Amino acid sequence: MNTRPSSRREFLGHAAALAACALAPRGLAAATAATKPNSVFNGVRIGCITYSFRSMFTPPAGPTAEAVLQALLTSGLSEVELMGDAIQNFAGFTVGGGAGKGKKAAAAPAVKYTDAQREAQLGKCRELRKLYHDAGVNIHLHKIAFGPSDEDVDFNFLAAKALGCVGITTERNDTQIKRLAPFAEKHKIWVAFHNHTANYPAIATLDPLLDSGAYVGFNLDVGHYVAGSKGLSPIPVIEKYHKRILSLHLKDRTGDGGNVEWGKGGTPLKEILQLIRKEKWTFPADIELEYKIPEGSDAVKEVGKCVQFCKAALA
Repeated sequence: MNTRPSSRREFLGHAAALAACALAPRGLAAATAATKPNSVFNGVRIGCITYSFRSMFTPPAGPTAEAVLQALLTSGLSEVELMGDAIQNFAGFTVGGGAGKGKKAAAAPAVKYTDAQREAQLGKCRELRKLYHDAGVNIHLHKIAFGPSDEDVDFNFLAAKALGCVGITTERNDTQIKRLAPFAEKHKIWVAFHNHTANYPAIATLDPLLDSGAYVGFNLDVGHYVAGSKGLSPIPVIEKYHKRILSLHLKDRTGDGGNVEWGKGGTPLKEILQLIRKEKWTFPADIELEYKIPEGSDAVKEVGKCVQFCKAALA
C-alpha cells in the first residue's frame, strides 16, 4: 500500500470517569487532558480496536463516543480502530442486515434514510473526527457493519472519508469480498479483512483475497494466526503481505487456542513490533484485549498494560 497517514503520557484515571464523560459536554476530554497522548513509539503506531473496552459499557445502548475517547486517553493511546456502535450512537443511524463483531443478537431491520438524513449523519461523522482529533486521537480505521443495500455499502465508505479513515475492517467472507471490492476502488478507501483461526491455510500460502481488488487488504490478527496454525509464527506472513496490510491486531494466544496475558503465550509480539520498527512500515498495530481480565482490574487498565508492553518492546 502506498500511502497511510503517519499521525501522530499518560492521562491516568479511574474507569468510573468513563460514565461521567458520557454525560459531559463534547470536547471535555480534549479540554481537560494535560497533554495529548502519543502512542507512536520509535515510529511504530500503537493503537487499539475499541472492542477491547466492551466490558466497560452496558448494553443495549452501548458506548458513547465520548466515553470511548476517555478510555483511549486514559490508556495513553493516540491511534484507534473505532467500532461502529460508538459512531452510530453519535451520528444517529443504524445498520440493518448484520449484528456486528461480538454480537449474537438478531440483525437489526434495514432502515431507509433520505439524502438529507445521510448528509446530516456524515456531518456528525466529521464532528466526531474533530472531537477525537482535538483530543489527539487519530481514527485510522472504522468497523461499521455493512448494510444489505448498495446504498448502505456506499454510505459506509463515505463515513470512512468523513471520519478520516484510510479503510474499513470487517470479518472475512469470500462472497462479501467480491461485493465490496468495487466500492473500495471507487472511493479509494481500503477494505481490510480480519482473519480468524479457520483462515490460516489460505493466509499461509498465496491468499486469493488479494486478487479481488487493488484496495483489498488484511486486518491481520497475529494471535489468531498462531492459534490457527497450532503455534507457527506470523512473521513470514507479515513480511510477505506487508504492502497489503492495513493494520495488525495484537493479542497473545497459544498454539492450542488459549487467550493469555501478553508475554505468556506463543505469539512473538515483541519480535513483530521490532520488525515493524526495523522495516519502517507505517501500518498501525492495534491492541485487541481478549484475555480474561484479572480480578480487581478492568479493560482500561489492561489495555494500558498492553500499551506499556509495546513501549518497552520498542524502546
